[in-house]
Amino acid sequence: MTDTTDPTDPAAPHAPVRPGLPDLTGQVALVTGAAGGIGTGIALRFAAAGAAVVAHYRTGADAARALVARIEEAGGSALALRADLTVEEECHRLVAEAAGWRGRLTALVNNAGVQPTQELAAMSLADWRAVADPNVHSVFACTQAAAAVMRTGGGGTVTHIASIEADRPAPHHAHYCASKAAVVMHARAAALEYGPYGIRVNSVSPGLIARPGLADDWPEGVRRWQEAAPTGRLGRPEDVGDACVFLASPMASWITGHDLVVDGGVSARPTW
Repeated sequence: MTDTTDPTDPAAPHAPVRPGLPDLTGQVALVTGAAGGIGTGIALRFAAAGAAVVAHYRTGADAARALVARIEEAGGSALALRADLTVEEECHRLVAEAAGWRGRLTALVNNAGVQPTQELAAMSLADWRAVADPNVHSVFACTQAAAAVMRTGGGGTVTHIASIEADRPAPHHAHYCASKAAVVMHARAAALEYGPYGIRVNSVSPGLIARPGLADDWPEGVRRWQEAAPTGRLGRPEDVGDACVFLASPMASWITGHDLVVDGGVSARPTW
């Protein structure tokens, strides 16, 4: 049964806004790839700011349901929806269902994506497309669908999760780096065209974000990052979430077409 509660109604379920966060009460946010570490951090931050959250997943059904339960236990409102975002029709269906849940959609965070590693010389076109489809083409389709809803609903915000690798390539990441560079430029182009309809589009480019087991899987990389970052630590999913909440808030009302780098200052390190 569809829950038609008006999210702008003071009686609508939402958790008290956590101190220090902008108040997003009344917003409905769709976060793609919410079952993953960064996606979960983003979704939790939106919920903590008072937004109703639609948590998209493709294969992580259990993780998405656990996320919804966690938000609801804290007094918030959330819904898990499945979709294969490599299929255009699925992107449009996801957005339609997300908007239908509360009768509106005010924020979209395009977080879903993949990050395989492969030598460029050995890469096939199919390998390239296996990264381009979820990382770039889904961003295009979901943004297009969400913007069509937002432009008739008073506007909204779209935030793409890119990467500092959009302009800092790494070995065996050619397809990933190129996809994230495309995402950054898509945000700028979409900001230009959707701005007149009250829709702001930005990107967030994280650096290395911690996850369980990362230090064991890549101890040398973690050590080098910690030594290189002026802040001396890896990022946390909530660091990315904070950036997304800010960009979706009235505090960022004059910010669009911007790439917000969230990397603990590692990009400030000299490369020579």
